Amino acid sequence: MAKKIKIGITIGDINGIGPEVIIKALSESKMMDYFKPVIYGSTKALAYHKNIVKDANFTFVSITDIHNAAFNKVNVINAWTDDVNIEMGKPTAESGKCALLALERAVQDIKEGHLDALVTAPISKHAMNMAGFAHKGHTEFLTESLGAPESVMTMVSDDTIIAVATNHLAIKDVAGKLNKDKITRKLKVLNKALKQDFGLERPTIGVLGLNPHAGDEGVIGREENEYIIPAIKDAKKNDVLVSGPYPADAFFGGSEFKKVNAILAMYHDQGLIPFKLMSFGNGVNFTAGLPIVRTSPDHGTAYDIAGKNIADPASMRKALFLARDLFYNRKLYLEGQKDRIKKTPKPQEGIQD
Repeated sequence: MAKKIKIGITIGDINGIGPEVIIKALSESKMMDYFKPVIYGSTKALAYHKNIVKDANFTFVSITDIHNAAFNKVNVINAWTDDVNIEMGKPTAESGKCALLALERAVQDIKEGHLDALVTAPISKHAMNMAGFAHKGHTEFLTESLGAPESVMTMVSDDTIIAVATNHLAIKDVAGKLNKDKITRKLKVLNKALKQDFGLERPTIGVLGLNPHAGDEGVIGREENEYIIPAIKDAKKNDVLVSGPYPADAFFGGSEFKKVNAILAMYHDQGLIPFKLMSFGNGVNFTAGLPIVRTSPDHGTAYDIAGKNIADPASMRKALFLARDLFYNRKLYLEGQKDRIKKTPKPQEGIQD
């Protein structure tokens, strides 16, 4: 068995179901066999939610520093020390601020190499905005904070991988934010992630069109001809096994989506609606392109059921295990790359081609 990895888990919005699904997922007796979990949040907030999840076999220890994290225990780092009001089922500036403090502390530790992977519980974009958060979501914040040139929001289930070329954008802004270079970059990042993180030697990617019927040869829209098809051609020149653009409705309505390893959708709902119809509650959000492994559950704060002890921890559990799997896949891939470099003969001095 591979050694335990140290996973940072951010508490998310304390008024939502994030703490509940964390508690439930880590209450399972075998979880400590696979992870050394470090929750970034508040012992008081976790104690509050533990009282809601009355039957949870969940205990934790408070630590002041990541270096003090104990094995076989759930470790909690207090990202804030002030008393806060927990208002279940409601986005507040206070809940947004707490989520941000937890996220910033965890990102600092992973940037310094103290964590092996990061799992983020759901946040409320409205609450974060009230707290002064300048980003649309986790993906955008982590991409900037970790200095990644490009990232791709990628939804992962047991059977399907769907990525999106644009993240959290109003529909009216999508077409204006897409171009050939951007789609080409997204395809390269996704292709690399499929190889290094998912262990696929020759991954195949299907690309969706932007317009109904993928533009229908320009009758319904020109975007496919102007930049999606040119991006596909560019990616092929860079040895990416890509096909499309496909009309999204027929692609998912039939069986075409089963013939590729991954799919690149053009915008959020185009990819996430079919994904969640097939896998909601059992999928994982993975950010491809980051220098670290980051996953999260495929659901949001679910304010409507917060505090009722009915939230399903399946997606959080899968996010933890996927983070572990991707960490080891990437480690093996990078070690293999180093071995190949070492085995490549160096040219002898003075010999010309």
